[in-house]
Amino acid sequence: MAWGAWGRAHGGPVGALTLTALAEGIRTDQGQTPGRSSLGPQPEHGLEPKVETEGAAAIPTVGSEACSLPGRREPAPEEPYQDPQSPWEEGALADLAVYTAACLEEAGFAGTQATALTLSSALEARGKRLEDQVYALVRGLLTQVPSLAEGRPRRAALRVLSALALEHAREVVCALLPSSLPPDRAAAELWRSLSRNQRVNGQVLVQLLWALKDEAGPELEALAATRALGEMLAVSGCVGATRGFYPHLLLVLVTQLHQLARRGHSPDTPKGWAPLHRGPPHSHASCAVEALKALLTGDGGRMVVTCMEQAGGWRRLVGVHTHLEGVLLLASAMVAHADHHLRGLFGSLLPRLRSPDDTQRLTAMAFFTGLLQSRPTARLLREEVILERLRAWQGDPEPTVRWLGLLGLGHLALNRGKVRHVSKLLPALLGALGEGDGRLVDAALGALRRLLLRPRAPVRLLSAELGPRLPRLLDDARDSVRASAVGLLGTLVRRGRGGLRVGLRGPLRKLVLQSLVPLLLRLQDPSRDAAESSEWTLARCDQALRWGLLEDMVTVAHYDSPEALSRICHCLVQRYPSHIPSFLSQTQGYLRSPQDPLRWAAAVLLGFLVHHTSPGRISQDLLDSLFQELGQLQSDPEPAVVAAAHVSAQQVVLLARAQARPRCLRQLCPGLWHHTRPLPVYANSPFQPRSFIGRWGCLGPG
Repeated sequence: MAWGAWGRAHGGPVGALTLTALAEGIRTDQGQTPGRSSLGPQPEHGLEPKVETEGAAAIPTVGSEACSLPGRREPAPEEPYQDPQSPWEEGALADLAVYTAACLEEAGFAGTQATALTLSSALEARGKRLEDQVYALVRGLLTQVPSLAEGRPRRAALRVLSALALEHAREVVCALLPSSLPPDRAAAELWRSLSRNQRVNGQVLVQLLWALKDEAGPELEALAATRALGEMLAVSGCVGATRGFYPHLLLVLVTQLHQLARRGHSPDTPKGWAPLHRGPPHSHASCAVEALKALLTGDGGRMVVTCMEQAGGWRRLVGVHTHLEGVLLLASAMVAHADHHLRGLFGSLLPRLRSPDDTQRLTAMAFFTGLLQSRPTARLLREEVILERLRAWQGDPEPTVRWLGLLGLGHLALNRGKVRHVSKLLPALLGALGEGDGRLVDAALGALRRLLLRPRAPVRLLSAELGPRLPRLLDDARDSVRASAVGLLGTLVRRGRGGLRVGLRGPLRKLVLQSLVPLLLRLQDPSRDAAESSEWTLARCDQALRWGLLEDMVTVAHYDSPEALSRICHCLVQRYPSHIPSFLSQTQGYLRSPQDPLRWAAAVLLGFLVHHTSPGRISQDLLDSLFQELGQLQSDPEPAVVAAAHVSAQQVVLLARAQARPRCLRQLCPGLWHHTRPLPVYANSPFQPRSFIGRWGCLGPG
């Protein structure tokens, strides 16, 4: 890493330097001062500067390191750069600059001509280029400013800095950056002073942006530039200077957070940058976050910052595994509260989508995906272009890219008039349901649900396509996938309830009947999201199929009420007698669940289904299989499961005996054999809060 060569330009001779340029930068086009001067009394602090300041970094020798800003070239060989030999020259230049500014305040512009000529002659006699002296002058100012009194002397020194930055922004930035990491109070004050000057703040911001965007440059240079940006953007007067490159600056800061997150820790600091004070290392990620907050807040995006804080977005942005989620949250917040920047941001993203750098490309993809939530922004590209790009991401070997593509398809599905090619959209979404990564399955289920929310959604087509896919997702081992799959089924039923009410025997009706047992058992799901989603979906089924069981379903979901479950089973057996063997077989499968609440719920549900089933409805082979499964639960480690299995096994035995009676007797008295079987009585469930409804006059168990 090298800093000194960054700011050296190919400028010409010194020319007619004036003290006005040094102090104000208003009337002339160049400004610089060299070593010791005899133009008047020196400031009280003398010419020996303090090389070390409290809490500041050691100041490297000028020219010992080179900066890497593009667009600059080294001096010609015939004019080799002469490095200052000691910090004394830096201090002398600083003393002279401060003294000059004070003289201007006292004498005004008209009385300084003779002094200006003397100063110019001294510089020309030294044979040094003015740009090379700027670095020394700024470093000297940096050492002297902490010792200057508040008021006129300090204001004069800051005006000198602004005057230099007006003509030599690169050199000024190059000189200040090494003191910006770790934080230096004096450097922070100088950055803020540059930010308040409307004539130079834009030029300085451009130089800092170059330092951030230069991928080949030193890592610490970008981190120091981030720290400096945070100081400058915190000043309200700097807002207007960011208008020309706001999207670029925002993307660079967010991408840098991704790079820092991937490294996992702050990089080692070279010896020349080591802090003089002992204490915890400064967080580089926090610098970028604070700069990003200042950028958003200064341009009216305070609500964006608030939304990110409430959603945990800042914490996600700095996480190695959650950065892209943070980017999606930031894009959503900007769609809601900072839409005036979306067009420029969207345009800046497009070339980054094909960047060879993973951090830059993935960050741009996440932003692109999030901005598709904005209909005006999505209309900037033709729907065929967006759709083909997102579908192309589905073929990427990286799961994260496929996940972002699925999220983009979901956002695109919400925009009316954007997805007319459903036949092209569905294969990608349905194919993702078989992915092994839960994020991809969740994204596909969410996109399908959004597609159903559109007017004239293809309910019948989706019912047919989801028929062989959705039931297995209702029992997925991942909690989020189960909850999303159950919610998708509920949305499908709500959109197709018209056909279900008139009794259409289509794919949706078949899918609902195939899912009833999983939905009832998932009311006891250990995942709260899955349990609540099952309750919501069962309520949609009850409304669409007119069961009249809403109260009982809510009771089963929230209370330990065997009576309510018994009424549900009675309704299902009476309405769908041909599906009884399927209901029992599905319930039997849950007896082997690794989750105790589901084994208990399956045993109880099986007992009530068998109790309400009339003899002759199920085969003897199925009864034998049920009895065998329930018998195996007698050695279950959970006592509540053992007790429930014992009660249900008795119901199987009673039904088997009833079926063994002569057929003619069963037909003669069809209700007799049912009433002779007593209602099963189960102990209170230990897996959910028990109800005290018996205190209000309702029947208790048994």
